[in-house]
Amino acid sequence: MTLLTMGAGQLDEARLSSAGRASRTLHSGARLRQTLIALTAGTRMNEHQSPGDATVQCLQGHVTLRTRERSITVAAGQLVDAPPERHDLLADEDSLIILTVGVA
Repeated sequence: MTLLTMGAGQLDEARLSSAGRASRTLHSGARLRQTLIALTAGTRMNEHQSPGDATVQCLQGHVTLRTRERSITVAAGQLVDAPPERHDLLADEDSLIILTVGVA
């Protein structure tokens, strides 16, 4: 099964969810956690502190990471470091992302 195939199912779940999102853990190990997250257009992951070393990879759609100082646009095919300060994430359109977080 490909990530996009899994993601299509996650997007279907997100569209049925009142929260507008659905997620699935892809990998959870001693040092790394990867989560596939589907977000419907307009869905916001509220402001939160950065979990440490983390990246956001957009597989489909378009999202915006926002801090108090800046906005980082992430389009399909792009990978960015998660801001090390408090931030939120907004799905500008139906989107699939992979959140990768280093765990200690």
